[in-house]
Formats: sequence, C-alpha cells, structure tokens
Amino acid sequence: MTFIPDQIDMCIMDILQEDARTTNKEIASRLGKSVTSIFERVKRLEAEGYILRYIAVLNKHKLGKNLVAYTSVTLKEHGHDRLLSFEQKINSFPEVMECYKMNGQFDYLLKVLVADMEAYEVFNLTKLSRLDNIYKIRSLFVLSETKHEVELNLKTNWQAKLVPKNK
Repeated sequence: MTFIPDQIDMCIMDILQEDARTTNKEIASRLGKSVTSIFERVKRLEAEGYILRYIAVLNKHKLGKNLVAYTSVTLKEHGHDRLLSFEQKINSFPEVMECYKMNGQFDYLLKVLVADMEAYEVFNLTKLSRLDNIYKIRSLFVLSETKHEVELNLKTNWQAKLVPKNK
C-alpha cells in the first residue's frame, strides 16, 4: 500500500521546512497532538522519502560566493554510458550546485556558484571544458536575485488551524 501524507503530515513538513530545528515537542504543541505521535509521523515521513535531509541555509555572499552562473551544456554523444559519465563528473565538481538533464536546445543546465568571474573562468577552463564529451557551453550570469525559495509551498486552508509559533 502506498503511503500518502495526510494534512497533519503536510503541516509537520511545512513546520520543518520553516525551521528544521523545531522539536517534536514544539510541533506537537502547535498541532495539538502528542509528542509520540509526532515522532512516529516524522520517522515515517523520513522512511518514506518525503523528508530527505535537514540542512541549514547559508548566506552565499557572506561566504564569498557572489557569482551565480546558469550554464547550458550540449554534448557530442548521447549514449547512455556517455550521459552517465558526464553526470558523474559534473556531480563531483563542488562549484556545481544543481544539474538538470534537459530536452530542447541543450542537454544539461548547471547552476554554478563561485566567488567571481575569475573563479568562473578557472572552473570553465580547468574543469568543465576539459570534459571529453563537451560540444558547446553557454553561460548566463545572474545580476541580482529577486526571489530565492528553498521551501515547497504546502500551505492550504488547514494551515489556519495551527497554533501560532511562539516568537
């Protein structure tokens, strides 16, 4: 039988997205449930793959990562082994924050995060363009960011039934 999260599960996930350090006790209090039931629900959401991991969202600018580039990559050959090889190599580069296999004008779209244009040039010349199956690389550089979300929107009308978080 397939597990489908109910409204309580959705609310738990929403609370944890907002602050992954929220304790089971705090969640239970906000939802009017027992700590044990919240603990069991969280464990099930983890086991079923709805909650993948818990992270801290860092300020990239304070850490000197000021340039975001969206880089499209077109490959010469598209056999399964060639695609897999490219993905394995790209996934090993710490500068690549996201990698998507695409359809259309190019094969992959990369989100690359580096300190500055000089660092991007080094990344491009010493890593990306040296991969053996590269046909074409094109990059777009972010001038400013007007929205950046890491939370999935799970809010529905049942959200209003929550006990407000103590601030």
